[in-house]
Amino acid sequence: MADTPLRIVSYNVRYFGHALRGLASTLGPKRRVAAAFAALDPLPDIICLQEVETQSFRSSVAHRRARPDETQLEAFMGRMEETFANLRRPMPYEAFYFRAHHYKLGEFSLYTTGLAILVNVQRFAVDIHNVDAPHHITHHHVRMLRERKQSRICAHMRLLRREDGLPLHVFNTHLSLPTPFSRAFWATREKMGNGINQLHEARALAQLVRARAAGEPFLVCGDFNSPPASPVFHYLCDEACFTDAQVAVGQIDPQLSRGFPTAGFMHMRMHLDHIFSGGGVRWLDTDETCPFGDPHSRFHGLSDHMPLIARFQLQPPTTHAEVSPPAPI
Repeated sequence: MADTPLRIVSYNVRYFGHALRGLASTLGPKRRVAAAFAALDPLPDIICLQEVETQSFRSSVAHRRARPDETQLEAFMGRMEETFANLRRPMPYEAFYFRAHHYKLGEFSLYTTGLAILVNVQRFAVDIHNVDAPHHITHHHVRMLRERKQSRICAHMRLLRREDGLPLHVFNTHLSLPTPFSRAFWATREKMGNGINQLHEARALAQLVRARAAGEPFLVCGDFNSPPASPVFHYLCDEACFTDAQVAVGQIDPQLSRGFPTAGFMHMRMHLDHIFSGGGVRWLDTDETCPFGDPHSRFHGLSDHMPLIARFQLQPPTTHAEVSPPAPI
């Protein structure tokens, strides 16, 4: 059976609040992000999102919710349904939310953090996931600040391709910023990807991926707050033996930290986002992946990050028994 190419998107959506500088989520960005996803051809089979809220003051102050308990992801998926209905096309995605952190003042919910994975259920069946208990990878460099530091998690799903039952593990994460409570932080000019806490989290992530994937094909997506050529990037590629999608297709030079910015803050441009792989994954292209600030991208101005978009093929297992495709939906 021919190995049909698959497509993945990894995108830090900044709580769909970029129009208000991240202070509050609004309806417009949700509609525009949904329209941008729907316009991709071919459609992504997997969409990994970072910086997605649950419910809070920030997520609702500028956006009237359809019901009191509506989450930000539910509100976004409503816009996805709306977009595909207007295009007279079936909406193929099922969404999964992974809670990370909750900031409260007493009983008042100030803001929340989390990750999301959207699965094209026409192409994949969901086998297992850790929605109820995402794996914590946060490294607390200063113990007394443990409760105040934003929790970092790794979302995990094991999917089965419907056409042949081949498994694929998907990991989605968002690493911490480098801690300033370290002598090494002040000893180097380049901060991002050099934090001792970031290296600890990268090691925890790699250990989790190897344990859960257990030799099967996997993808690791997210905002790593670490550019190419940084210690975190080199650890994941050289020691953990992950393959970077953009490196694999020749879009970036792994020795250049500033060659292809994926995020921007004021006048700063940084390459912080990556898609890695292992096992039987072969990267084909990163078509429609644009550097931050490219006005020709359909995602221009929707977040302080740009999405990474990549196509790949799954290689059949060589040492495992034949797998059976899941039941049709």
